[in-house]
Amino acid sequence: MTARVRKAVFPVGGLGTRFLPATKALPKEMLPVVDKPLIHYAVEEARAAGIEEFIFVTGKGKSAIEDHFDHSNELEAMLRSRGKEEAAASLRSWLPAPGKVAYTRQQEPLGLGHAIWCARHFIGDEPFAVLLPDDIFLADVPCLKQMVDAYSGRGGMVAAEVIDGPDISSYGVLDISGEEGPVVRVRSLVEKPSQAAAPSNYAVVGRYIMTPRVFEYLDRQEKGAGGEIQLTDALSWLASVEEFSGIKIAGERFDCGTRGGYLRANIAFGLQREDLRDELVEYIRGLDLGA
Repeated sequence: MTARVRKAVFPVGGLGTRFLPATKALPKEMLPVVDKPLIHYAVEEARAAGIEEFIFVTGKGKSAIEDHFDHSNELEAMLRSRGKEEAAASLRSWLPAPGKVAYTRQQEPLGLGHAIWCARHFIGDEPFAVLLPDDIFLADVPCLKQMVDAYSGRGGMVAAEVIDGPDISSYGVLDISGEEGPVVRVRSLVEKPSQAAAPSNYAVVGRYIMTPRVFEYLDRQEKGAGGEIQLTDALSWLASVEEFSGIKIAGERFDCGTRGGYLRANIAFGLQREDLRDELVEYIRGLDLGA
Protein backbone atom coordinates (compact mmCIF):
# COMPACT_ATOMS: atom_id res chain seq x y z
CA MET A 1 0.00 0.00 0.00
CA THR A 2 1.32 3.49 -0.88
CA ALA A 3 1.88 5.60 2.25
CA ARG A 4 -0.11 8.84 2.17
CA VAL A 5 1.44 12.13 3.17
CA ARG A 6 -0.87 13.38 5.94
CA LYS A 7 1.41 15.53 8.09
CA ALA A 8 3.30 18.70 7.36
CA VAL A 9 5.98 20.57 9.31
CA PHE A 10 6.30 24.37 9.04
CA PRO A 11 9.63 25.72 10.36
CA VAL A 12 8.73 29.23 11.52
CA GLY A 13 11.35 29.98 14.17
CA GLY A 14 13.57 32.34 12.14
CA LEU A 15 14.10 35.97 13.12
CA GLY A 16 13.53 37.59 9.71
CA THR A 17 16.31 40.14 10.11
CA ARG A 18 16.24 41.05 6.40
CA PHE A 19 12.88 42.74 7.01
CA LEU A 20 13.75 44.83 10.05
CA PRO A 21 12.25 46.98 11.41
CA ALA A 22 8.98 45.39 10.18
CA THR A 23 9.87 42.09 11.88
CA LYS A 24 10.97 43.60 15.19
CA ALA A 25 7.59 42.72 16.71
CA LEU A 26 5.92 40.82 13.85
CA PRO A 27 6.96 37.29 12.80
CA LYS A 28 8.24 37.38 9.22
CA GLU A 29 5.81 34.56 8.41
CA MET A 30 2.96 36.97 9.18
CA LEU A 31 4.06 39.50 6.56
CA PRO A 32 1.11 39.82 4.16
CA VAL A 33 1.15 39.18 0.45
CA VAL A 34 -1.84 41.27 -0.60
CA ASP A 35 -4.13 40.37 2.31
CA LYS A 36 -2.93 36.98 3.57
CA PRO A 37 0.20 36.22 5.61
CA LEU A 38 2.95 34.09 4.09
CA ILE A 39 2.21 31.25 6.52
CA HIS A 40 -1.45 31.31 5.45
CA TYR A 41 -0.45 30.57 1.84
CA ALA A 42 1.71 27.65 3.02
CA VAL A 43 -1.11 26.13 5.07
CA GLU A 44 -3.59 26.57 2.20
CA GLU A 45 -1.15 24.80 -0.11
CA ALA A 46 -0.74 21.95 2.37
CA ARG A 47 -4.50 21.50 2.73
CA ALA A 48 -4.90 21.43 -1.06
CA ALA A 49 -2.40 18.54 -1.10
CA GLY A 50 -4.41 16.52 1.41
CA ILE A 51 -2.46 17.38 4.56
CA GLU A 52 -4.50 16.68 7.70
CA GLU A 53 -2.08 17.52 10.55
CA PHE A 54 -0.10 20.77 10.79
CA ILE A 55 3.03 21.00 12.95
CA PHE A 56 4.62 24.41 13.53
CA VAL A 57 8.20 24.66 14.83
CA THR A 58 8.22 28.10 16.39
CA GLY A 59 10.46 30.28 18.52
CA LYS A 60 10.26 33.24 20.85
CA GLY A 61 7.95 36.02 19.65
CA LYS A 62 5.86 33.83 17.33
CA SER A 63 2.56 33.86 19.23
CA ALA A 64 0.89 35.81 16.40
CA ILE A 65 1.11 32.65 14.28
CA GLU A 66 -0.74 30.64 16.93
CA ASP A 67 -3.36 33.38 17.22
CA HIS A 68 -3.84 33.44 13.44
CA PHE A 69 -4.78 29.75 13.39
CA ASP A 70 -7.17 30.00 16.32
CA HIS A 71 -10.73 31.25 16.75
CA SER A 72 -11.21 34.97 17.37
CA ASN A 73 -14.55 35.09 19.16
CA GLU A 74 -14.37 38.80 19.95
CA LEU A 75 -13.65 39.77 16.33
CA GLU A 76 -16.36 37.45 15.02
CA ALA A 77 -18.90 38.89 17.46
CA MET A 78 -17.98 42.43 16.45
CA LEU A 79 -18.40 41.61 12.74
CA ARG A 80 -21.78 39.97 13.33
CA SER A 81 -22.96 42.94 15.39
CA ARG A 82 -22.29 45.08 12.32
CA GLY A 83 -24.16 42.73 10.01
CA LYS A 84 -21.01 41.31 8.42
CA GLU A 85 -22.01 37.66 8.67
CA GLU A 86 -20.03 36.57 5.61
CA ALA A 87 -16.82 38.14 6.90
CA ALA A 88 -17.34 36.54 10.32
CA ALA A 89 -17.91 33.10 8.80
CA SER A 90 -14.83 33.46 6.61
CA LEU A 91 -12.62 33.69 9.68
CA ARG A 92 -13.34 30.05 10.46
CA SER A 93 -13.64 28.59 6.97
CA TRP A 94 -9.87 28.14 6.47
CA LEU A 95 -8.91 27.02 9.98
CA PRO A 96 -7.57 23.47 10.43
CA ALA A 97 -9.89 21.19 12.40
CA PRO A 98 -9.61 21.18 16.22
CA GLY A 99 -6.80 18.95 17.42
CA LYS A 100 -5.05 18.96 14.04
CA VAL A 101 -2.54 21.72 14.86
CA ALA A 102 0.53 21.31 17.07
CA TYR A 103 3.29 23.70 18.12
CA THR A 104 6.78 22.96 19.36
CA ARG A 105 9.68 25.32 19.97
CA GLN A 106 13.13 25.35 18.45
CA GLN A 107 14.88 26.76 21.49
CA GLU A 108 18.22 27.37 19.76
CA PRO A 109 18.85 28.72 16.23
CA LEU A 110 20.78 25.66 15.06
CA GLY A 111 19.55 25.46 11.48
CA LEU A 112 16.77 23.98 9.38
CA GLY A 113 17.79 20.40 10.07
CA HIS A 114 17.52 21.07 13.79
CA ALA A 115 14.08 22.65 13.33
CA ILE A 116 12.82 19.49 11.58
CA TRP A 117 14.39 17.34 14.29
CA CYS A 118 12.40 19.30 16.91
CA ALA A 119 9.18 17.94 15.31
CA ARG A 120 10.26 14.30 15.41
CA HIS A 121 7.83 13.16 18.12
CA PHE A 122 4.84 14.36 16.08
CA ILE A 123 5.72 12.38 12.94
CA GLY A 124 5.49 8.71 13.90
CA ASP A 125 6.31 6.14 11.21
CA GLU A 126 4.89 7.81 8.09
CA PRO A 127 6.23 10.15 5.40
CA PHE A 128 5.70 13.85 5.99
CA ALA A 129 6.00 17.15 4.15
CA VAL A 130 8.00 20.24 5.05
CA LEU A 131 6.99 23.68 3.76
CA LEU A 132 9.15 26.79 4.10
CA PRO A 133 6.77 29.77 4.13
CA ASP A 134 9.36 32.11 2.58
CA ASP A 135 8.73 30.41 -0.76
CA ILE A 136 5.27 30.86 -2.27
CA PHE A 137 4.11 29.67 -5.69
CA LEU A 138 1.71 30.80 -8.36
CA ALA A 139 0.69 27.57 -10.06
CA ASP A 140 -2.42 26.01 -11.57
CA VAL A 141 -1.76 22.96 -9.36
CA PRO A 142 -0.36 23.91 -5.93
CA CYS A 143 3.30 23.00 -5.51
CA LEU A 144 2.91 20.39 -2.76
CA LYS A 145 0.02 18.74 -4.61
CA GLN A 146 2.26 18.35 -7.65
CA MET A 147 4.74 16.59 -5.38
CA VAL A 148 2.17 14.37 -3.63
CA ASP A 149 0.67 13.36 -6.97
CA ALA A 150 4.12 12.31 -8.25
CA TYR A 151 5.32 10.74 -4.99
CA SER A 152 5.91 7.00 -5.08
CA GLY A 153 5.08 6.51 -1.40
CA ARG A 154 8.70 5.55 -0.70
CA GLY A 155 11.80 7.56 0.08
CA GLY A 156 12.12 11.32 -0.20
CA MET A 157 11.30 14.05 -2.71
CA VAL A 158 12.16 17.73 -3.04
CA ALA A 159 10.78 20.55 -5.16
CA ALA A 160 13.34 21.70 -7.71
CA GLU A 161 13.84 24.73 -9.92
CA VAL A 162 16.40 25.28 -12.66
CA ILE A 163 18.73 28.09 -11.55
CA ASP A 164 21.33 29.24 -14.07
CA GLY A 165 24.35 31.35 -13.23
CA PRO A 166 26.00 32.29 -9.93
CA ASP A 167 22.73 32.38 -7.99
CA ILE A 168 22.93 28.57 -7.75
CA SER A 169 25.41 29.07 -4.90
CA SER A 170 22.55 30.28 -2.67
CA TYR A 171 20.73 26.91 -2.76
CA GLY A 172 20.97 23.26 -1.97
CA VAL A 173 21.71 21.60 -5.32
CA LEU A 174 20.78 18.15 -6.64
CA ASP A 175 23.29 15.65 -8.00
CA ILE A 176 21.07 13.69 -10.39
CA SER A 177 21.41 10.35 -12.16
CA GLY A 178 18.53 10.61 -14.62
CA GLU A 179 15.27 12.30 -15.61
CA GLU A 180 11.77 11.06 -16.41
CA GLY A 181 9.53 13.96 -17.38
CA PRO A 182 9.43 16.44 -14.50
CA VAL A 183 10.91 13.90 -12.04
CA VAL A 184 14.68 13.56 -11.57
CA ARG A 185 16.48 10.75 -9.74
CA VAL A 186 18.77 12.08 -7.03
CA ARG A 187 22.11 10.63 -5.91
CA SER A 188 22.96 13.30 -3.34
CA LEU A 189 22.55 16.96 -2.45
CA VAL A 190 25.16 19.68 -1.97
CA GLU A 191 24.59 22.74 0.21
CA LYS A 192 25.38 26.08 -1.47
CA PRO A 193 28.17 25.01 -3.82
CA SER A 194 30.04 27.50 -5.98
CA GLN A 195 28.75 27.75 -9.54
CA ALA A 196 31.78 25.81 -10.75
CA ALA A 197 31.31 23.02 -8.20
CA ALA A 198 27.52 22.67 -8.55
CA PRO A 199 26.65 19.11 -9.70
CA SER A 200 23.64 20.39 -11.69
CA ASN A 201 21.48 23.47 -12.09
CA TYR A 202 18.60 21.92 -10.15
CA ALA A 203 18.11 23.87 -6.92
CA VAL A 204 15.96 22.79 -3.97
CA VAL A 205 13.15 25.30 -3.38
CA GLY A 206 11.29 25.21 -0.12
CA ARG A 207 9.17 22.04 -0.32
CA TYR A 208 10.10 18.54 0.82
CA ILE A 209 8.65 15.09 1.39
CA MET A 210 10.73 12.77 3.55
CA THR A 211 10.48 9.60 5.57
CA PRO A 212 11.13 9.27 9.31
CA ARG A 213 14.51 7.73 8.44
CA VAL A 214 15.78 11.30 8.18
CA PHE A 215 15.76 11.40 11.99
CA GLU A 216 18.36 8.64 12.07
CA TYR A 217 20.76 11.21 10.67
CA LEU A 218 19.41 14.27 12.47
CA ASP A 219 19.69 12.45 15.81
CA ARG A 220 23.47 12.67 15.40
CA GLN A 221 23.23 16.48 15.73
CA GLU A 222 26.19 16.89 13.36
CA LYS A 223 26.87 20.46 12.35
CA GLY A 224 27.61 21.35 8.75
CA ALA A 225 27.95 24.59 6.79
CA GLY A 226 27.74 27.70 8.95
CA GLY A 227 27.99 25.64 12.13
CA GLU A 228 24.33 24.63 11.77
CA ILE A 229 22.57 21.26 11.51
CA GLN A 230 21.86 21.30 7.80
CA LEU A 231 18.79 19.62 6.36
CA THR A 232 20.64 19.27 3.05
CA ASP A 233 23.24 17.03 4.74
CA ALA A 234 20.47 14.85 6.18
CA LEU A 235 18.74 14.57 2.81
CA SER A 236 21.99 13.70 1.07
CA TRP A 237 22.44 10.85 3.54
CA LEU A 238 18.80 9.84 2.99
CA ALA A 239 19.41 9.69 -0.76
CA SER A 240 22.24 7.22 -0.11
CA VAL A 241 20.04 4.76 1.78
CA GLU A 242 16.66 4.94 0.03
CA GLU A 243 14.87 6.11 -3.11
CA PHE A 244 15.11 9.87 -3.56
CA SER A 245 13.83 12.21 -6.27
CA GLY A 246 13.22 15.79 -7.23
CA ILE A 247 10.36 17.26 -9.21
CA LYS A 248 10.54 20.31 -11.43
CA ILE A 249 7.63 22.46 -10.29
CA ALA A 250 5.26 23.87 -12.90
CA GLY A 251 4.54 27.45 -11.88
CA GLU A 252 6.32 30.57 -10.66
CA ARG A 253 8.12 30.74 -7.33
CA PHE A 254 8.65 33.89 -5.28
CA ASP A 255 11.39 34.01 -2.67
CA CYS A 256 9.72 36.15 -0.04
CA GLY A 257 12.76 35.83 2.18
CA THR A 258 14.22 38.67 0.10
CA ARG A 259 12.74 42.15 -0.21
CA GLY A 260 12.78 42.02 -4.01
CA GLY A 261 11.04 38.64 -4.11
CA TYR A 262 8.48 39.80 -1.57
CA LEU A 263 7.64 42.91 -3.62
CA ARG A 264 7.33 40.86 -6.82
CA ALA A 265 5.00 38.43 -5.05
CA ASN A 266 2.68 41.24 -3.97
CA ILE A 267 2.50 42.53 -7.53
CA ALA A 268 1.97 39.09 -9.07
CA PHE A 269 -0.65 37.96 -6.58
CA GLY A 270 -2.38 41.34 -6.76
CA LEU A 271 -2.65 40.99 -10.53
CA GLN A 272 -4.41 37.64 -10.01
CA ARG A 273 -7.19 39.33 -8.04
CA GLU A 274 -10.19 40.47 -10.06
CA ASP A 275 -10.99 43.12 -7.43
CA LEU A 276 -7.48 44.61 -7.63
CA ARG A 277 -6.14 43.90 -11.13
CA ASP A 278 -7.53 46.91 -13.00
CA GLU A 279 -6.47 49.40 -10.33
CA LEU A 280 -2.98 47.89 -10.11
CA VAL A 281 -2.49 47.78 -13.89
CA GLU A 282 -3.62 51.40 -14.21
CA TYR A 283 -1.15 52.45 -11.53
CA ILE A 284 1.78 50.53 -13.07
CA ARG A 285 1.07 51.90 -16.54
CA GLY A 286 1.07 55.42 -15.15
CA LEU A 287 4.45 55.14 -13.48
CA ASP A 288 7.27 57.27 -14.81
CA LEU A 289 10.15 54.80 -14.54
CA GLY A 290 12.68 57.02 -16.24
CA ALA A 291 15.31 55.72 -18.64
